[in-house]
Amino acid sequence: QVQPVESGGGLVQPGGSLRLSCAASEIIFRFVTWGWYRQAPGKQRELVETIARFGIINYVDSVKDRFTISRDNDRKMVYLQMNSLKPEDTAVYYCNTDPSSGVWGQGTQVTVSS
Repeated sequence: QVQPVESGGGLVQPGGSLRLSCAASEIIFRFVTWGWYRQAPGKQRELVETIARFGIINYVDSVKDRFTISRDNDRKMVYLQMNSLKPEDTAVYYCNTDPSSGVWGQGTQVTVSS
């Protein structure tokens, strides 16, 4: 797997919003499931939200009604719209289509703090 490139992170106040972007290069991009993952300091990386080939979405309960994953197959981009951000959302966010490969991008830092 070629490393995806994540961007869009930053420092925001609680209740704020942020949109993350993931640029991929896979030839079969449009045919596979993509997901956003995050890793907080001292914590294990966890799945946040995934979007499958035809748009079926799965997500962790903690981001329900707050985060929305989307994809643009023509541009080979995956997005994560994050609203109503909380301090516990603070983490490095990663995009991946094959977590088992062990290939990850550099991620993008999201910090939610007053």
